[in-house]
Amino acid sequence: MPQIASETEPFTEWTTHLCDCFEDVSTCCYGFWCCPCLACTVSGRFGENYCLPICDILTPSVMAACGIPVFVPPAVYGMRASIRNRYKIKGSLCKDIGVSCFCVWCAWCQMHRELKHRNKAPAVVNMQNQTVINMQPQMMMPVYPNSGGMVNQAVVVNTH
Repeated sequence: MPQIASETEPFTEWTTHLCDCFEDVSTCCYGFWCCPCLACTVSGRFGENYCLPICDILTPSVMAACGIPVFVPPAVYGMRASIRNRYKIKGSLCKDIGVSCFCVWCAWCQMHRELKHRNKAPAVVNMQNQTVINMQPQMMMPVYPNSGGMVNQAVVVNTH
């Protein structure tokens, strides 16, 4: 389960900078050869739909068809803002827009590295021994032997 920052924790920096490709070469190589695959992986790891990054691929053509030359890729922008919010990472929406518009591949790589780092964080589990006592109701019944006489003994009969 991903580690989520609590309300009392201070804001932190990203674990790697935007262009820290040598911090995790496999991520950047993956992003270079197949960035849409990397983007879909990031989206899925964060708990969103794997196909969300397709919005970034389709948005330029839709915006151009409407005559709007500039756009902000919605998936990378939304994911970046959500990751910052969940893990209390310093930044602003203006910086997220700039990174989303001009460094889209590096943004996906940075988010991938961040999620990998957050998932590697150790989980602390407190274990306690619990004593379980099984208490069952018991009933006292007199015993009548076949000899015809009455005996003053009680036998414990478990009704469960």
